[in-house]
Amino acid sequence: MPPSLPSFSAYSQRLWLLAALALLVPVRLYGLAAAALPDYDSVRNWQIVQEVAQGQLQHLFHHGSPLFALVYAPVAWLTTNYRVFQHLNALVAVVALGMLAGFVARTFRLPGWQTGLLVLLMGTSVFLTFSGRDFTMSSWSLVCFAGLLEAYYRRLQQPAARTLYRAVGWLVLGLCFNYKFLLTLPILAVLEWWQADGLWRRRGTWWQVLALLMLPYMVLGAVGVAAGLPWYLWPAIYYKIAFPDAANAAGRAATLHPDFLYYLRYLQDFESGLVWVGLLGPLWQLRRTRRGMALPPELYLASWGWCLLAGMSLLVKAPRGLLWAYGLWYALALLQLRRLPAPLLAGLLLAAIGLNMHRIQREIYAYSPTNYPALAAWLKGNGASPVASTVGLGFAPFWMPAHTVRAVNDEQQLQDLERQGFRYVLLDSYWRVANVPRFQKLRQQQPVAAWPEPMLTSPLLFLEHSEFTGLGYAETLQRQQTAAHDSLQLRLLPL
Repeated sequence: MPPSLPSFSAYSQRLWLLAALALLVPVRLYGLAAAALPDYDSVRNWQIVQEVAQGQLQHLFHHGSPLFALVYAPVAWLTTNYRVFQHLNALVAVVALGMLAGFVARTFRLPGWQTGLLVLLMGTSVFLTFSGRDFTMSSWSLVCFAGLLEAYYRRLQQPAARTLYRAVGWLVLGLCFNYKFLLTLPILAVLEWWQADGLWRRRGTWWQVLALLMLPYMVLGAVGVAAGLPWYLWPAIYYKIAFPDAANAAGRAATLHPDFLYYLRYLQDFESGLVWVGLLGPLWQLRRTRRGMALPPELYLASWGWCLLAGMSLLVKAPRGLLWAYGLWYALALLQLRRLPAPLLAGLLLAAIGLNMHRIQREIYAYSPTNYPALAAWLKGNGASPVASTVGLGFAPFWMPAHTVRAVNDEQQLQDLERQGFRYVLLDSYWRVANVPRFQKLRQQQPVAAWPEPMLTSPLLFLEHSEFTGLGYAETLQRQQTAAHDSLQLRLLPL
């Protein structure tokens, strides 16, 4: 472990950490009140939380994340305003950054000012800012990962049942929030193989760990059975995600899609150049380590980042695939550079934070304002009720009751909706984002009203959907550039 710096103080460290988190809050919340939920999953989660709050549990295991709906259900007893959920989720993401930065600061005994700059450097990551403004499981997933990262580090430093079970507890919590926590299992297996300390050979360890892992599936599975759901539904979702029985609406059927340049291109185009320092800097330490030796803390952090990058490069991709790695790489960059003189280090970090803020303005804030309220006002003035929408549900939170906004994946579905009393269809350009181009006739019709919707031309939104579309990095951005040439993303057409 690096030697303690003269200016180190635990009190100063905590004070700078809290002050930096307070500065990060407005960065995450700026313009959010004027924004819509950015994607289909965010809207669907908002709807499912309300269902669960009313005791309707048929979608409790949607995306294999039952705890997400259960955590937010009490909020739905007080309000259904999507902005409340969106803001709360954004604050959870800030808490997650605080946990991760706190772990790094304590482990490396960073002085207060470095701790504060670490929070701001990680917190202004373009993707972490973008993902911290939706209503998906990412924020809580980041909380659980930060908890697992520290707990498992303690297990490696102090091989004992107590530290192992604490790490397993965070793993179990993560699995309840996000099925992608399954991806930590091979990484943990690699780290256990490297550690080789014999902890797993102790009597009862395997069975006790397995019992802890099975506990939420038994408890929440029983809740599902009581609600009339099959007992196997939650694990069956894992199987269906890994082995889809049919292509999705965009035609993507496979989950494996090796591409080792996708994430590197993303880092080059959207994140700070310091990420490369964090990604590559610790490589030199590998030559001094051997299996069975305790991993140096920097190499421990780097191992997570490298494993995530290698593993996710084999699967269908989106920037969220490296959700847990961005903060690690920013932290490792600071750790690599802190040997510089203090004034030079501070200036370099402040410059990087400033450039990150510029990118956030360009890639996030500029696309945030929504025109769905203008669409709702027009429809109210014309006495319309049910509305069909092409692929996206972004309009649903602005139109009550929300279930009268129906997403369609093909214009052939509109005939049935017209018979059910739907008078309008919204040609929502989300179909471009999701690459579901089955609306040729609609695109040729003259709208009765139309508005721009900047978010539907956002490069980050398109890249986030490349996991759904199965398209590569360059092809996805090419489609985004085509969409950006269209000045109107919301076209209202009569049925």
